[in-house]
Amino acid sequence: MTRKEFLKITSVAMTGSMMIPWACSSKETRVEEIKEEIRKNWAGNYTYQAKNLYEPQTVEEVQELVLKLSKQKALGSTHCFNDIADSPENQISTKKLNKVVSLDKEKKILTVESGARYGDFAEELDAAGFALANLASLPHITVAGACATATHGSGVKNGNLATQVAGIELVTPSGELMTIDQNHPDFPAMVVGLGAFGIITKVSLKVEDTFQVRQDVFLNLPLASMEKNFEEIMSSGYSVSLFTDWTNKNISEVWVKRRVDSNSEDLGNDFFGAIAATKNMHPIQALSAEPCSEQMGVPGPWYNRLPHFKMGFTPSAGEELQSEFFIPRSNAVKGILAVEKLNAEISPQLLVTEIRTIASDNFWMSPCYHQDSVSIHFTWKQNPTEVMALIPKIEEVLAPFSVKPHWGKLFKVNPATLHQRYTKFPEFLALAKQYDPSGKFRNAYLDLNIY
Repeated sequence: MTRKEFLKITSVAMTGSMMIPWACSSKETRVEEIKEEIRKNWAGNYTYQAKNLYEPQTVEEVQELVLKLSKQKALGSTHCFNDIADSPENQISTKKLNKVVSLDKEKKILTVESGARYGDFAEELDAAGFALANLASLPHITVAGACATATHGSGVKNGNLATQVAGIELVTPSGELMTIDQNHPDFPAMVVGLGAFGIITKVSLKVEDTFQVRQDVFLNLPLASMEKNFEEIMSSGYSVSLFTDWTNKNISEVWVKRRVDSNSEDLGNDFFGAIAATKNMHPIQALSAEPCSEQMGVPGPWYNRLPHFKMGFTPSAGEELQSEFFIPRSNAVKGILAVEKLNAEISPQLLVTEIRTIASDNFWMSPCYHQDSVSIHFTWKQNPTEVMALIPKIEEVLAPFSVKPHWGKLFKVNPATLHQRYTKFPEFLALAKQYDPSGKFRNAYLDLNIY
């Protein structure tokens, strides 16, 4: 969609329901079916096992597919590093369901199709005078997939991306279309739904007035200073990230993103013992900063500063593996120091680690459910054997803090242990069985980790 088309559609405010129902079409629908020998995820570390891939272009086509197919899963931007989006039989891609549906300027609600990526519409949303409060590091991921797995940006007051959801529309196993908004009793379970309830076709997001952000980067923060000043450091901006390779008892980079409409004076050259960068940096210092969002304190629109990477470039390192672990923010320093003791084993397999904060939320299967959290994110070299041997060791040192993994990344936590760490797990499981009694949306991932 062009900017002109976006502005045209947003000039008409919605009335009534926040979700626009789709009219049934009398035309015969033709769904593109794609059969390929090998299909991989974004990083290339996982090969999908589903025999068939469908690319519907309308919600009606999704309904027809869901009704006629047996085992099936939705497939978004393929950014998950495990088999959460795979199926023993069929995948339904949301790639062509990528349009902006509406912008209600009075209620400040944006509705997009489930295959829309944040970077697809952020610039046009800004041009219309609005913004999302938070974004992930990568604008390349789909809204529906990010929210369904509780993916997040950072900030002591910012929740994960699912906290921006005002409603979802999904296709149930019977092919019926269902809207779940904030007033629905199942809303806290289904937004971070892990694909267990149906195929999401639209997502409505809460927006706010547009704003600008400046980003400052500081280098070589001593680990001892991080330990002493953690809360003050992480509260110094709207969004703050610490990057480290776990060598030399050092945080290699601190990225501080601050809204220009709040306290955004210069932070100086000395930031808790770290020095201000003199040029744009990549989180992995050996790589060019060209793909990264602008730094050096230059103000810019929210969509160009809150992510670490620009939409038009290959995100992160490309050929990599990822895992991420959440612990209570109250245990942040203890958890970080526990991981640091494994530095000699971690560093040879690592590209970079990012540490950030996420505010609590009310979604049953979110790792931040009723808990302000810190995430310790690992971007690994693509050495699966070595990495998968390391992950249980990291989980073990974080076990005293009831560690929870990111659902879309690599982890080895025993499912029974994982269930105990989610207080609403029994209710979630019961609801998933209620909505999908025949197991149409079940796959190996859900069978192992949920059912």
